[in-house]
Amino acid sequence: MEFKNLLVENNDFISWISIHRPSKLNALNLAVLEELQVLFAQLKTDKNTRVIVLTGSGEKAFVAGADISEFSHFDQNQGTDLSRKGKELVFDFIASTHKPVIAAINGFALGGGLELALSCHVRIATSNARMGLPETSLGVIPGYGGTQRLPQIIGRGRATELILTGRMINAEEALQVGLVSRVVPQNELLDTAALIAATIMKNSPHASSRAIRAIASAYEDGVDGMEKESEHFGACFDHPEFKEGTQAFLEKRKAKF
Repeated sequence: MEFKNLLVENNDFISWISIHRPSKLNALNLAVLEELQVLFAQLKTDKNTRVIVLTGSGEKAFVAGADISEFSHFDQNQGTDLSRKGKELVFDFIASTHKPVIAAINGFALGGGLELALSCHVRIATSNARMGLPETSLGVIPGYGGTQRLPQIIGRGRATELILTGRMINAEEALQVGLVSRVVPQNELLDTAALIAATIMKNSPHASSRAIRAIASAYEDGVDGMEKESEHFGACFDHPEFKEGTQAFLEKRKAKF
């Protein structure tokens, strides 16, 4: 598939994805979601991809929101279907990807854009970033997982206040509440993402995958996260990377994963 709204490249086992709709501040539309669905499905099994970095084209916006013109005329059934399909095919798919996904937030991450970042495993932002879920100002609520993931990440009280007021927060506040893990100058964003990715790749890919799944299990309904942790922990022992990692430690050398 030819990607018309995404810029994609791979360097040193890092796949870089940039949402590229500069005239629309990289707003999400159905075409972008379709391309993200196809691309992430490809990267899931790509042997040359160990970490994925997702960002927005330019310096103004990661993703400034959803393209409202595409759904402003929808009825209840169409709206429900839009939410369910979007989550299943893109947002939940990204969240459940076993390869680490880093959101490099440059500028505005609003509405569906913030929900896209919330689906990623790690979030970093530029000092000029602005984040928020302003859907209630449009007479609707976040529909791509925002009401579920934001409380998990920053706590129910803070998330409820942000969703009900629809206000934007700056990068420093996002750092304080744990929405992002690092804030850096604009010109250091991608280098910082590359550094985080390189640090992750020094460790076992199999262990990283198991860790992502173990962490996610804590938020699954009806799932005992502690039990899942034990299962994923145990599964590491039969993998060659456990043998290599422990042997390298005992031999006082760097593991080769």
